[in-house]
Amino acid sequence: MVNFFDDKISERLGGVNFGKSATIYKFELIKRAKAAAKKAHPESGLIDMGVGEPDWPADHLVVKVLSEEAGKPENRWYADNGIPEFQEAAARYLEKVYGLSGLIPSEHIIHGIGSKPVLAMLPICFINPGDILLTTVPGYPVTATYTKYLGGEVFNLPLLELNSFLPDLSTIPQPILKRAKLLYLNYPNNPTGAVATIEFFTQVVDFAKKNNIIVIHDAPYSALTYDGYKPLSFLSIKGAMDVGIEVHSLSKAFNMTGWRIGFVCGNSKAIKAYATVKDNTDSGQFRAIQKAAIQALRHTEITDKTIIKYSRRFDLLVDALNDLGFDAKKPKGSFYCYVKAPIGTESGKVFNSATEFSEFLIHESLISTVPWDDAGKFIRFSVTFEADSFQKEIEVINEMKERMKILKLKF
Repeated sequence: MVNFFDDKISERLGGVNFGKSATIYKFELIKRAKAAAKKAHPESGLIDMGVGEPDWPADHLVVKVLSEEAGKPENRWYADNGIPEFQEAAARYLEKVYGLSGLIPSEHIIHGIGSKPVLAMLPICFINPGDILLTTVPGYPVTATYTKYLGGEVFNLPLLELNSFLPDLSTIPQPILKRAKLLYLNYPNNPTGAVATIEFFTQVVDFAKKNNIIVIHDAPYSALTYDGYKPLSFLSIKGAMDVGIEVHSLSKAFNMTGWRIGFVCGNSKAIKAYATVKDNTDSGQFRAIQKAAIQALRHTEITDKTIIKYSRRFDLLVDALNDLGFDAKKPKGSFYCYVKAPIGTESGKVFNSATEFSEFLIHESLISTVPWDDAGKFIRFSVTFEADSFQKEIEVINEMKERMKILKLKF
């Protein structure tokens, strides 16, 4: 049957072929696999080690402010590019946690309805047809997707274990550098859990200045750090404000994923460009949510408690994975543990990709993970699994270990 819209979908979405692709988005595949595994084994509970959202709700201090502010008449208006109080709170937070000083809230910071829309809008600010985005893989695809929508091109920088999961900027061909406009980075990194160093960020600043490239640093996990590694802002590096933008989110550090609140900080001209696009895209997040977010930013002990929980879960998870034969290391940041996938099982099963192993694991053991085959065969385990006590955390990890031990994996 012919649909009125068959020949009207934009070419950036596939044109006349829109909706005809058999390709299924990775996380939709995982969702379907989880549903099928639950149906096939209703007697066993699913152990979800793949979920990328905090298992705790927002703190009661934050919820209390939202409930108080939600009904106030003055909060019903459009927020547009944000309320000044939120910008000021974000500036104080950046100074307290990352040591960033000298920021002018009205010039260097603007809120976003979560970091995802910010990352979608930034290419609109800078990318012209033919421009190139340099982006790390594996990674979060939104900025790359919008670059392609705009007629730009994407050059992938693989994150390899031999380089501590940092991109090797020296491998970029000169013809690519000449057309490169943006460099997208994300540290602490999803999915590898890798962290950046001052030395690496200094190299990035020099690289950006030399090649006239804007740096977008996506930093939703930047406050979640462990074992002596301190939160590090790209903008704290000398010269970074000249070339860079940093995107922050309250989703991970303050357990506020569904609240959709974050902010972008950086060079004033870049922030003004983002503000222009944002002003023509949305009308701002609900003022009451911004005011609740101010309360969160004032109470960094919320993040401190979350860090303690994730750190002890990592200790349990890493020990269990290593006992099973994986080569697991506790990351210095994020809430992800990224390990090489096994090559097969002692019974003769062969895994040609991380995806094959991940599918096998959920079907055979009801353990959900996220596979990555972009730069080697790796599996991402998350410590955001459901557990309401330390004892329950131990039980979840032990059960995961027992289920996987039966598989007799080969590495």
